[in-house]
Amino acid sequence: MIRIACLHTVDSNAAVFDAALRTAGLAEVSLRHTVRPDLLAAAEREGRLTPEIAAQTVAILQSLSAEADAVLLTCSTLGPAAEAASRDAPVAILRVDAALAAEAVREGGRVVVLCAVETTVEPTRRLFEAAARATGAEVSVQVVPHAWDAFRAGDRDRYWALTADAARAAKAQGAARVALAQASMAGAAALLPEAVRPLGSPAVGLAAAVAASRARQDAALRLQAGRA
Repeated sequence: MIRIACLHTVDSNAAVFDAALRTAGLAEVSLRHTVRPDLLAAAEREGRLTPEIAAQTVAILQSLSAEADAVLLTCSTLGPAAEAASRDAPVAILRVDAALAAEAVREGGRVVVLCAVETTVEPTRRLFEAAARATGAEVSVQVVPHAWDAFRAGDRDRYWALTADAARAAKAQGAARVALAQASMAGAAALLPEAVRPLGSPAVGLAAAVAASRARQDAALRLQAGRA
């Protein structure tokens, strides 16, 4: 059994990732969820991911790695903390949107990335632009107006409808791919036909965590075989 520890800043994302796991049919994977909404709330108050919030996030991620085969940070605002945490961790610590960025820019062209929270914009832009250097993709990061207000009010249907409308408009304006930067936005994809459906992070993020875990397990087995 592959154990993946997820750090969320939105409580409902636990169900989002459980659903993505079931859809992927990964019966050999178990998820453990830790939810820390205070981290995102602090970043929103500060208007950015501060060194103090990043350090707190790194400590949590590294503590989760003690009883997991991989750790997945599902908050895009806190994303850079996963990169710092992974340097000294015994297992892979991944930001869920890194796999999303790689997939979104893979074929080049114009890629529109939709965000709901302002604090997500800069870390998302840096991540996607870095991924795009290898493929020549043109990246545009946009905030969906009023979406986060709807989410915070508990109106998930409006949140996803606004996101779906923005994704449809981006495709109509020539985007080759549309990506949803935040895991909580993933439900919008079901509102659209497959031809204009945006990429969401839960499925690709889980796949990346499973692949990283298997790669480490294979490397450990090869090491043991070499010592035998």
